[in-house]
Amino acid sequence: MKPRITVLTLGVDNLERSLAFYRDGLGFPTEGIVGQQFEHGAVAFFDLQPGLRLAVWSRKDIAHDTGLPLTPSSPVTFTIGHNVGSKEEVDQAMEQARKAGASIAVEAHDTFWGGYSGYFQDPDGHLWEIVWNPQWEAEA
Repeated sequence: MKPRITVLTLGVDNLERSLAFYRDGLGFPTEGIVGQQFEHGAVAFFDLQPGLRLAVWSRKDIAHDTGLPLTPSSPVTFTIGHNVGSKEEVDQAMEQARKAGASIAVEAHDTFWGGYSGYFQDPDGHLWEIVWNPQWEAEA
């Protein structure tokens, strides 16, 4: 297996709400919901960067597809990191998420390791960290 990821799929409880949050609130490019002609196929893909997409798909449909039971979700089992180039960009991204309807879990702050970060949750509770790490360069 090659060390690469091409799609990150988030299980959601309301596909339309998640589509609106990521497309309209955060400005992620998408063609909208596709696969509605299939009983368990409705999904929305968002282009993040070349070779990487974010998908939102119903948790019930993921349970059906995998044969695993639908269990309660927890926001602390997985985080998505969005690295930016400055503290100001952290503040801007956090404000955009707030305006989009995100729940701010942790306000942006100086971290113990010398960076600056904050956390927000999308409408389904998925946890995003917006972070400036002075040791990493963020791509434009």
